[in-house]
Amino acid sequence: MRAFLLIFGVACSLFFSLPEFAQADTANSEYAATRYGVALLGGKAYDPDHFGLLIVQVQALFDYDRIFWHDAPEALRLKFEANAGITTDGRHRGLLAVNGMALYYLDRFKQGNWTPYIEAGVGLIYTDFQVENQGMRFNFNPQAGVGVEYALANGAAVTTALRLHHVSNGGTHSDNRGVNSALLMIGYLF
Repeated sequence: MRAFLLIFGVACSLFFSLPEFAQADTANSEYAATRYGVALLGGKAYDPDHFGLLIVQVQALFDYDRIFWHDAPEALRLKFEANAGITTDGRHRGLLAVNGMALYYLDRFKQGNWTPYIEAGVGLIYTDFQVENQGMRFNFNPQAGVGVEYALANGAAVTTALRLHHVSNGGTHSDNRGVNSALLMIGYLF
């Protein structure tokens, strides 16, 4: 657990002290502005066990081209997330996760200040709980979702999304019972 907390702490500190190229002035740049945000996710595991989840998230959203330096669709972004959460079934068990997500704005469906998007990605998650036959507490965390962003006058935005969330060790242990959840996310980007 201490090793994971150390890794999580290093990942979070890298998250908040990003390289110079990601912090460059975007006013006169070909890149979309780098944005940061916070979110609250709540939902329920539906397979194999039924328990609630409540997760607090910090995030950074980059123009995809700024990170990978090759041509990509203008609407594509790369989102890094750090999460901390608990179960809400009375056991009060915790989780920590870091994720990388590709986020694609569906500009053709934009209506006024509302812009829908899709997102998918994977990360690493540590849970201090396990379901029967799960095998490990340190797992992979693939997810996918759909959401909408509402632009505010000050350049900030409010977001909401629905995500499918999976926890699995990817076959690195003989016991690999996954946990599937549906989560509602409400966030604020600035």
